[in-house]
Amino acid sequence: MFQKVDYPFLLASFASFLVSVGLWFLVDRESGVYVGLWVPSILILWVGVRVALLTRANGNLNRRN
Repeated sequence: MFQKVDYPFLLASFASFLVSVGLWFLVDRESGVYVGLWVPSILILWVGVRVALLTRANGNLNRRN
C-alpha cells in the first residue's frame, strides 16, 4: 500500500502535528496554529508527488504497448 516515498511525508506531517499541539499548550496558541497549518500543506505536497509518480509510471506503461 505505502511506498518508500510516502514515509517521509507521513513522518513530517505527524511530527508537525505533535509540535503544533506542544506549542499550543506549552508556548503560544498562535505559534501552535501556525505550525498546525503545515500538516495539510505537507499532505497536499505528498498527494502531488504521488500523482506525479503515478503519471510517470502510466506514461512508461503506455509507451511499452
